[in-house]
Amino acid sequence: MSHPAATPALSAPRSGTGLPAYGLFAGLLAIAGLPIYIHAPKFYVDEFGVSLGALAAALFVLRMLDFVQDPVLGWLAARLRAVRGLAVAVAGAVMALAMVGLFAVTPPIAPVLWFALTLTGLFSAFSFLTIAFYATGAQKGEALGTNGHVRLAGWRETGALLGVCVAAAAPTALMLVSDRPFALFALGFVALAGLAVWAMAAEWARHPGAPADGAGFGVVLADPQARRLLIIAFLNATPVAVTSTLFLFFVESRLMAPGWEGPLLILFFLAAAASAPVWARLARRFGPKRVLLSGMALAVVAFAVVPFLGPGDIALFALICLATGAGLGADLTLLSAIFSRRMAAVVPDAAGGFGLWAFVTKATLAIAAITVLPLLDLAGFATGAENTPQALATLTALYAGLPCILKLAAMGLLVATPIKEG
Repeated sequence: MSHPAATPALSAPRSGTGLPAYGLFAGLLAIAGLPIYIHAPKFYVDEFGVSLGALAAALFVLRMLDFVQDPVLGWLAARLRAVRGLAVAVAGAVMALAMVGLFAVTPPIAPVLWFALTLTGLFSAFSFLTIAFYATGAQKGEALGTNGHVRLAGWRETGALLGVCVAAAAPTALMLVSDRPFALFALGFVALAGLAVWAMAAEWARHPGAPADGAGFGVVLADPQARRLLIIAFLNATPVAVTSTLFLFFVESRLMAPGWEGPLLILFFLAAAASAPVWARLARRFGPKRVLLSGMALAVVAFAVVPFLGPGDIALFALICLATGAGLGADLTLLSAIFSRRMAAVVPDAAGGFGLWAFVTKATLAIAAITVLPLLDLAGFATGAENTPQALATLTALYAGLPCILKLAAMGLLVATPIKEG
């Protein structure tokens, strides 16, 4: 028998109504995520003279907070299911105000402390909204019927990847119209946050989630398929964390192409965004597991070409960015859809499950930072200098070899995991 709270979701239109709102909200979250890692540190160095050491220390503490709080926020999102719309509105306001404080307000206290304070608000609100958003998406996918999770993931991940591209390019573009581009960026974000929260208002009410007994962590971890999917997510997300950490070093020192980092990075994310709806369409026809394995295989083949690159091979590396970006589009769209469908089957409300999902995927960033960078240092690698063949070989092995191994391990586990298609 269906749980009474699930009845509104089951009676929702099966035509896909509301899917553009999921794309818009995912884009908002993606725009909020990128400044944490790229824009904010450089902005505080340039504008307020904060030292890199102080910023690194603040970011390390904040990353640890972000790393451990996701399961707690998943528990909180499940507890606030009855007022999820209000909770999302409050968290959206906190995230928007934190963005304004970060980029549009002169720090009223020591800049590094203001940096830490505003990013704490941004981190926490972003994480809560992400968990609530994906939990609601699990119910929405069920309500859409056959291939509903894949259809929703196509809209959601395409919106997210386009948001990344917008966030990467917007500050530079806004320099053409304002001498305070980041302040304008923050104000634009506030407007987008209001629009995205409003667009999703009906979805929070339509898919509030069923009452959950406990946080749901035990139920999720007790399910063999859910455990396997979390391990696959970890193995499959770690290559992205590794390559993201090493991308700038590889382009500068292996390809000897300083200045090309930005265009190549945007090309990578555009390829991911463009491919997401294609992967979703293929998955509806051939099944998400089979198509996901194809996308993962494409990334492995592309990474296998990397060791043959040398100085000046920008065009060939651009093709690799296109292929690996397309592979990322498959990962984000289909693996999240498979997990979402499983959560809808094993827990009344998926917030706890997506708290664990966020915890696992964010762990890859921390692990990548504390492993690959020290290994590069041990090999004698130095930025902005001429490196030995051994140092460059280590860089290449970490950038391409390690992701291949992890991807193949994830593929093997996925092959061995029975997943219901359709």
